[in-house]
Amino acid sequence: MNILGLSAFYHDSAACLVQDGRIVAAAQEERFTRKKHDHEFPARAVEYCLGEAGIRVEDVDLVAFYDKPLLKFERILETYLSHAPRGFRLFLMGLPLWLKQKLHTPREIDRGLGERYTGRHVFLEHHESHAASAFFPSPFEEAAILTLDGVGEWTTGSIAVGRGNRIEMLRELRFPHSLGLLYSAFTYFTGFRVNSGEYKLMGLAPYGEPVYRDLILEKLIDLKEDGSFRMDMSYFAYTHRDVMTSRKMDGLFDGPPRRAESEITQREMDIAASIQAVTEEIVLRIARHAHELTGMSNLTLAGGVALNCVANGRVLRESPFERLWVQPAAGDAGGALGAATFVWHQLLDNPRQADGQSDAQSGSLLGPRYSDASIREFLDRQGATYHYHEDEEKLCDVIAGLIASEHVVGHFADRMEFGPRALGARSILGDARSTRMQSVMNLKIKFRESFRPFAPAILREDVDAYFEMRPGEDSPYMLLVAPVQQDLRSPVAEDATGIDKLKQVRSSVPAITHVDYSARVQTVDEERHPRFYRILRAFKQQTGSPVVINTSFNVRGEPIVCTPEDAYRCFMHTNMDVLVLESHVLLKSEQPEAREIDLEAYLSEFALD
Repeated sequence: MNILGLSAFYHDSAACLVQDGRIVAAAQEERFTRKKHDHEFPARAVEYCLGEAGIRVEDVDLVAFYDKPLLKFERILETYLSHAPRGFRLFLMGLPLWLKQKLHTPREIDRGLGERYTGRHVFLEHHESHAASAFFPSPFEEAAILTLDGVGEWTTGSIAVGRGNRIEMLRELRFPHSLGLLYSAFTYFTGFRVNSGEYKLMGLAPYGEPVYRDLILEKLIDLKEDGSFRMDMSYFAYTHRDVMTSRKMDGLFDGPPRRAESEITQREMDIAASIQAVTEEIVLRIARHAHELTGMSNLTLAGGVALNCVANGRVLRESPFERLWVQPAAGDAGGALGAATFVWHQLLDNPRQADGQSDAQSGSLLGPRYSDASIREFLDRQGATYHYHEDEEKLCDVIAGLIASEHVVGHFADRMEFGPRALGARSILGDARSTRMQSVMNLKIKFRESFRPFAPAILREDVDAYFEMRPGEDSPYMLLVAPVQQDLRSPVAEDATGIDKLKQVRSSVPAITHVDYSARVQTVDEERHPRFYRILRAFKQQTGSPVVINTSFNVRGEPIVCTPEDAYRCFMHTNMDVLVLESHVLLKSEQPEAREIDLEAYLSEFALD
């Protein structure tokens, strides 16, 4: 049976194809259209998923959609009526799209599928889809499930329990009280873009002090011991205006919201630290309550808040749960996967097998892959100069050597990742031991803010030697933050504040050590990410270090690259030194009209010709 899962029309449209219970393919529409957070019907993602499964639209048995549009529209109407007439302008802005498209989702789905699909449409509640995406692919036979995001229909957070092939929803938090929207309000207030800048706020937090934490807990929210809370909505405007906060918030935080792209001051750093501390406290309380309700030793997470890897790390270290699994595509895109797996297991009552060790996500490498032949044809059309390596071990030695000699390497191989994190298949790699690599990659490659930290990728067998994690602890999807081990840390001046903290070398792997000595860890094993594992193993053999920088292969404002063409364009329009396209290695200095870089020593060492 072929089940097509869809998320569309709101944020991060995606498609997923589940074939007889196996997740065959999943991808976000933005990767194909190159429109970041593309919310239109995922026509190209659907086309890819069907092609990967070897089927046509006519072969699809069921289409599962990740939320209930009519229930969502009910919430919008009730919210407008409760605030009328204040929200009339915002209501008028959104109404035409609802009348034209969102209220007619079955019709839009059929249109998007070329009027060739004649089967049933199944609509799940938003947080059911999130819960399914968290539990069904997880390695656990049974687990507590926690979902937290902005808002679905009415629900903004839920606690559920999964056993075998069934999920039972237990508790929920309802709109307008929302941890996701609370965090987004502060994202807006600190001058970042809502629904895409939340990770910037999280990265900014360690530069500040949580001086506003108690103020937030006293004035903005009434937090209970079980993690539930109510927000004082007089400080927020998202229910009736197209901004997140009211002017009342300005007086509480020493001035109006920061203007986008203006200077980031100590105030914004302190605000970021404060809301991050509050968020972690809320997530921890909800996790403890989930443990009390379910008695489970395993926890799974999904929803946009589950991408807050700092909070995830604290849950793993400080909550009663022994093991944690987070859906790699925790946001709305993952709802497509959740909807399809929910239909297969819960609605159709098909069995589910979990061995307690391996998840069903296939390393989240669920997107398209490109052959060496197609890549070579493309490069020849471009007139590019490249070195082809038929021997995989030799190729990994070459890549490791380039990283070790402080060259920035764009790595494009295997299937594209599903979710917001690059996991080695569409990644930019660098030497974590370098004191200059963070600023070089931020400013000259990614074209983004200098304060942004980079994440480490490390051989799983070495994770506890570098980070305060258990031996062999799994973090394959870069969704846990852990402290760098004490014996690797370097002494720093205690009086440094704000961005000045960035200038201090804090460990023997400074490029991935954040200013609070933390790192967002990706463990790499041979089963999930074989090519990336071999590169790290070769890097360790050459340098003694099993750690490299791993950041997404894109520049600021663009989605992660999907095709060889995307990767080549990014390579040629940045100061990236090297591009690897499967078995092909391109050196910037050898490309027509490219600026020269000094690779003579490396060329001599590896005798590239």
